[in-house]
Amino acid sequence: MTSSKRTVGLTSRVAGRIRLIAVALACASTSAFAAYPEKPITLVVPFAPGGSSDIIGRTIGQPLSEKLGQPVVIENVGGAGGVLGTQKAVRAPSDGYTVLLGSGSEILINKIINPNLPYDSSRDLAPVAFVGTGPMVLLGKPGLAANNVPELLQLARANPGALSYGSAGNGTPMHVAGELLKMRANIAMTHVPYRGAAPALVDLLGGQIDLAVSTLSAAQTYIKSGRVKALAITGAKTSELAPNIPAMGAQPGLSGFDLGVWFGLFVPAKTPAEVVRKIQTAAQQVLADPAVRAKLAEQGVSASGESAEVLRKFMAGETEKYRAVVKAANITAE
Repeated sequence: MTSSKRTVGLTSRVAGRIRLIAVALACASTSAFAAYPEKPITLVVPFAPGGSSDIIGRTIGQPLSEKLGQPVVIENVGGAGGVLGTQKAVRAPSDGYTVLLGSGSEILINKIINPNLPYDSSRDLAPVAFVGTGPMVLLGKPGLAANNVPELLQLARANPGALSYGSAGNGTPMHVAGELLKMRANIAMTHVPYRGAAPALVDLLGGQIDLAVSTLSAAQTYIKSGRVKALAITGAKTSELAPNIPAMGAQPGLSGFDLGVWFGLFVPAKTPAEVVRKIQTAAQQVLADPAVRAKLAEQGVSASGESAEVLRKFMAGETEKYRAVVKAANITAE
């Protein structure tokens, strides 16, 4: 056998062995993914307990656990408008055992406000399932000398800069909604950021702040009990989730005012597709359950259950909408 033939034969055998090894590794990998999940799954909620994200996480956590056959453990990691919790999820292993319940602030808005954010959600996170959408609501403290939006604007104009409003944090949709109101109504108010909706509502009840922009889900209990004044939802028209609360966009001079919140499930970007599909299927089954949908509606959230692809397209539209508001209202990182 000539030297060239021996070389060709050796090369062929090496290539064959490489193919066999690749096939074996692929089979082993597929087998490992087929066994997922084999241990508890952490659902990171990037806000404090008691807020809308926390309520939604706990609403879907148990039924999600039942569908996946493993405990789903809620971990609240609040702070920096959702950035800290999201950063923890981004840095987690891409194995499907860390899932993020994300929303507009930490997934989209904070990057628009602060380009130096330590993560890029479009690059570092993979959408899994669209959980739902909900309106925000402008609330007044119990003793506020205004019972509706026109009276509030009159009060604010008579006392420039005297009123304060709380939000779930800098860069959250609640913050953006408050700044948009200031801009559109030409009023001055002081923004007070909190580590989530729950602490902001506590201070509103105590009169430490005059107003708060909250998700309807977080504020629902206080509204129903009459402990706060629900002045308006931040949409263009009234919501079927809160038909008795007037819409901001229907108020004189505020036509077109339309901001809401949304929630989705995400995993680190390199999570295997098979694992993502398993979580997506389980989440869609949970969100199709009438009992879960009813419970979310009671909390001010319309369940979606749409796929990762639908969520991705929705986020693209939301990014442009919030980018326009952030630029017009000159919202910057604090």
